[in-house]
Amino acid sequence: MSAGRKLTGKVVIATHNSGKLAEMRDLLAPYGIETVSAGELKLPEPDETGKSFAENARIKAAAASQRSGLPAFADDSGLCVEALGGAPGIHSARWAGPGKDFAGAMSEIQRLLFEKKTSDDRAYFVAALCLAWPDGHLEEFEARVDGTLVFPPRGTQGFGYDPIFLPDGHKLTFGEMSAGEKHGLPPRGKGLSHRARAFVKLADACLR
Repeated sequence: MSAGRKLTGKVVIATHNSGKLAEMRDLLAPYGIETVSAGELKLPEPDETGKSFAENARIKAAAASQRSGLPAFADDSGLCVEALGGAPGIHSARWAGPGKDFAGAMSEIQRLLFEKKTSDDRAYFVAALCLAWPDGHLEEFEARVDGTLVFPPRGTQGFGYDPIFLPDGHKLTFGEMSAGEKHGLPPRGKGLSHRARAFVKLADACLR
C-alpha cells in the first residue's frame, strides 16, 4: 500500500458508541496517539446520510475534524446477512433503535430468517475507516470478515451483533472472545475483526 499522510499528535475519535470507542483506543494506543472522543468534546452526531459504509465514515470524520480543528478518526461498520440481501448493513445501528436494543435486533434477524425458511446462515461484518484533517484531506480504508450466524446468541463480550457472529475458522463468537482475541493486532493478536483488518491497512499507510 502506498504511504498516506502520517497521523501524529492528537486525534478525535468520532463516535458516541462506547464499544467502538474502546476498540479504537485499543488499536491506536501502541502508536502513541493521544485520543479524545466526540462525546467528550460534546460534538453533535451528524446525520449519516451515506449510501455505503465508506460514505458514512467520511461524513462522521469530516464533521468531527471541522468542528474540533483536529484530525478525526471515524468508523462505520455493520453486519450484512446474505439471506436478507445484505441487511441490516449500513442500517445496523438503526435496527437496534434509539435505545440500542441489540438483543431485539438480533431477534428480528432470527425472525426474518425463520420467515424465509432458509438454511443460509452466511453473514459478514464490514468496517470502513476514515481519517479526516481540517484541511479536507482524507485517508480511507475498508475490510470485512466472513462467518455464520448462530442462535441463540452466545457471549457477553464485545457489543452490537457480536453474540450471533461466528467468524470462519473459529469456535467462539465475537461475543465470546476477549478484546485481544477479537481485535488484538500482531504480533500478540491475529487482527481478526473487520475493524482490526481495516486498521492494519490504516496503520501501514498513516502510522508506521
